[in-house]
Amino acid sequence: MAAALLRRRLDEDGHREGWRVLSAGLWAEEGEPASTGAVMAMAERGIDLTGHRSRRLTRPMVEEADLILGMTPHHVEAMRQAFPEARDRIYLLAEMAGESHGVADPYGLSPVTYRATANELERLIRAGYERIIALAEGAR
Repeated sequence: MAAALLRRRLDEDGHREGWRVLSAGLWAEEGEPASTGAVMAMAERGIDLTGHRSRRLTRPMVEEADLILGMTPHHVEAMRQAFPEARDRIYLLAEMAGESHGVADPYGLSPVTYRATANELERLIRAGYERIIALAEGAR
C-alpha cells in the first residue's frame, strides 16, 4: 500500500516523471497477490492493486535504490544488517515525517484496520514527502 500511495503522490507532483517505486519485503513469498484488505483499502482511494505481486528484497534492488523505506524499526534494522553498504539509504518511513514509530502490517486483520493503516501511510507520505524527495535526489 505504501508503494502505491507514494507512486500516486509522485504522479500528483508532476515533476518526478520516470521515478520508480518498488515494493519488496525481507521475508516475502514471491508472486503472491495483494491481500483482499489491501486491494479494498486502495480501491477506496482509486488505486488498483489487483495486479500487484509480492517480491523479496534482493541485493540488486538495494544496489539500484536511491532510497529504501521500511515500515517498522525491526525491518529497518534487519535491512541495515543484511545490506550494510546501503545503511545510509535505509530509513523508517515515519522518519520522513519526523516521527519514530513503525506502521504495523495489517495482514489478515479487519477491513477497518486496513483502512486505518492506509490512512497512516498516506499521512506519513504526505508529511514526509519533501524529505523523501531530498533524500532520493541526494543519492543520485
